[in-house]
Amino acid sequence: MNEENFNPDDAKLSTLLRQSRSAHSLPPRFQESVWRRIEENEAPVAARRGWFEELAARALRPRFALATAVVLVLGGSLFGVREGQQAARRDAQTRYVQSVAPNSLR
Repeated sequence: MNEENFNPDDAKLSTLLRQSRSAHSLPPRFQESVWRRIEENEAPVAARRGWFEELAARALRPRFALATAVVLVLGGSLFGVREGQQAARRDAQTRYVQSVAPNSLR
């Protein structure tokens, strides 16, 4: 902006600025709506989340992320070991039945 053209006491400029303001009225209950939206956004995030989202948010916090990863890896490992034992038991039973069954059942 040119400093030499700027004069805060310029009557023409003041008149032009006054005319450029809009005289539209706000919708009914505008302020109430604005404050309600502000309060909703400032409400605790936990109040707006479901239990699963809250659990996930807590688990993904940096201090709990490593513990969550360890628990998930251990849980997956235990599940894999259990499934492996059951598969091994089924295979052993199948081999036993095949070894003692007569040839006609095979």
